[in-house]
Amino acid sequence: MDVNTITGYRFARTRTDLALTPGERIVAGGTWFFSEPQIDSTGVVDISRIGWPPVEDLPDGGLRIAATCPIATLANLAARPGWRAHPLLFQCATALLASYKIWNVATVGGNVCRSFAAASMVSLTVGLDGEALIWCPDGSERRVPIATFVTGNGINTLEPGEVMRAIDIPGYAMRARTGFGKIALAELGRSGAVVTGRADEDGTTVFGITAATGWPTVLRYPDVPDAATLRTDVTSADGYYTDPLGSADWRRGVSAVLAERIRTDLDQPAGTITTGREES
Repeated sequence: MDVNTITGYRFARTRTDLALTPGERIVAGGTWFFSEPQIDSTGVVDISRIGWPPVEDLPDGGLRIAATCPIATLANLAARPGWRAHPLLFQCATALLASYKIWNVATVGGNVCRSFAAASMVSLTVGLDGEALIWCPDGSERRVPIATFVTGNGINTLEPGEVMRAIDIPGYAMRARTGFGKIALAELGRSGAVVTGRADEDGTTVFGITAATGWPTVLRYPDVPDAATLRTDVTSADGYYTDPLGSADWRRGVSAVLAERIRTDLDQPAGTITTGREES
C-alpha cells in the first residue's frame, strides 16, 4: 500500500525522541500501519531501534514483554522453571491470522495497541493478567490492566502522545495451569472466538473471552466454577457481535462450548490438563 501522505520518517532511540510533532505516529513493526492509507498521518516515529530487551524476567518469576518484542520471539521463548502457563504463549501467538513474515515483524505492543477484537496478544495478556506500562508525554508513567486497556474493536485508552513501553505478566499467572480454545469459520480464517482459562496456585480461576466480543471479557472465580455457572456467565456477557465471519449468537454459543472444555480440563488434577484446542 502506498502511504503517500508520509513526508517524514525517523527512528526513536531515547525517550526524548518519542515527543511527537503534529501528524507523527508511533510504529514498531508497522505491519498494520503500512497496510492501508493513513490520511491523518504525515510522519512516522519508528521505535524498533530504541533498544528495549524483547523480554525480561521479573523478580517474582513473571515476565516483562517489551512493546517492540516480535510476536515470533515471544512464541519461541524458552520456558523458565515453574512456568506451567508457558504453552499459552505459542497457542495465542498462532491464533493470529498472519503470514510467517508478518509473524516475525509484528510486535506484541503493536498488536495490543491496535486493539482489534481478534488481537492474539490481547487474548494472551488478558488471560495472564497482563498490565501495560504506559509512558506519558509529560515524563510520567501509568499502569493499566490489558483487560481494561482495550475498550472496543480497535479502541483503547491510550491518550495522544502516550507510548506503551511494556506489558508485565505476574509470576503467579506464569505458574498457573492454563487452557486454550479457538474456533474460526475457515481453516485459515480470522479467529471467531478465543477462550483462555487459568487456574492459579491459590485456586483462583480466570476465563478470558476475546475475538467473540468487541472488548475482552474476563470471568474470575475463587475456584473452578460449576458448568451451569460458567455457561450462564459466558452467554450473558456483553459485547458479542456479528460480522461476515460469524454471528453474535454463534460467537456466544461457541464461546460457551470452548469455556466448558477448558473448565473440565482445569478441574482435573495437575498434570492431566489438555494443552489446547483449535477448531475450524
